[in-house]
Amino acid sequence: MTEPDLSFRADDPRRNLAGLTRTELQSVLGEAFALNEKRARMRASQLWRWIYHYGATDFSVMTDIGKEMRAALAAQFVIARPEVVERQVSSDGTRKYLLRMAPGIEAECVFIPDVGRAGALCVSSQVGCTLNCTFCHTGTQALVRNLTAAEIVGQVLAVKDDLGEWPSGGERRRLSNVVFMGMGEPLYNLDNVAKAIEVIADGDGISISRRRVTVSTSGVVPQMKRLGEDTAAMLAISLHATNDALRDELVPINRKYPIAELLSACRTYPGVGNARRITFEYVMLKGVNDTDAEARELVRLLKGVPAKINLIPFNPWPGAPYECSTWRRIEAFADIVYRAGYASPIRTPRGRDILAACGQLKSASVKKRASEARREAAV
Repeated sequence: MTEPDLSFRADDPRRNLAGLTRTELQSVLGEAFALNEKRARMRASQLWRWIYHYGATDFSVMTDIGKEMRAALAAQFVIARPEVVERQVSSDGTRKYLLRMAPGIEAECVFIPDVGRAGALCVSSQVGCTLNCTFCHTGTQALVRNLTAAEIVGQVLAVKDDLGEWPSGGERRRLSNVVFMGMGEPLYNLDNVAKAIEVIADGDGISISRRRVTVSTSGVVPQMKRLGEDTAAMLAISLHATNDALRDELVPINRKYPIAELLSACRTYPGVGNARRITFEYVMLKGVNDTDAEARELVRLLKGVPAKINLIPFNPWPGAPYECSTWRRIEAFADIVYRAGYASPIRTPRGRDILAACGQLKSASVKKRASEARREAAV
């Protein structure tokens, strides 16, 4: 398939079709060309497959559409990607992308190879964050705005471009999982997250199963049921503490939705069961939340919840107020959880050398690019 030749341009008056849902695409085409419902649906299906299955960025390659219609489409629309401002590759193969969605609107996403069936893409749902979790670098960046569904899908398209993964699917697939664990709190942008999942999971396009889409929340309890009902996505909970006093400090949203309310919502999450377990994320902070007693309390708290527990070695960032627990301490914690009957994998840190690991993302709209800093230092 052709290499992408278009990225977002603020001065281009044409509408971008990339990232639209089927319904939106049908509506836009119907209005633009005065098509009846049947013709609009047919035309939308053609474009859908070119955009999301083949990764086309140029209407001229759409050989099952007449030349006149292709020219008419090109006059009114584009198939654009977010601009890749910076691409870094870790020594372990992790790729971090700084993407510009619009002037002043930048977010990071991370591709991690050899996760899930093939590889996982960690996408952002907001630029910045409002939650101020004290162990998270992203939490030190004020919220700029929610990302649109098209901007979320655009992250997937841009990374598939870079991976050369068009057409979608097949044995050569390198991107098999999408996790909403990047910048922002997905449940504070649920409308756009749900629409993005609708596009990502469509079997005629990108075709990533909803069972391979995971949404992580810090605990926005009122939106959890709707997430399950509207998206059927897998759920991950950013827990990190076993008592309200500590979680109030680490994850301040706990003051609004304490642990008991959060776990009650987990037990009633739509579709939860042994085949659809909830993942509880627990960052290991030296001398803060990593004792044997806390491991046993974690087991007690999760009794009756089909769960697995991801233990995450703390990933440092400049000015971070915490240290990572020792490996021996993490293993001892994991052993207690495992002996209680819970899967307790220790997440191998990926991309630490490029600040791409869990909790390290922060867009360049509020930080100096490393290259700029090096140039200034050399003056």
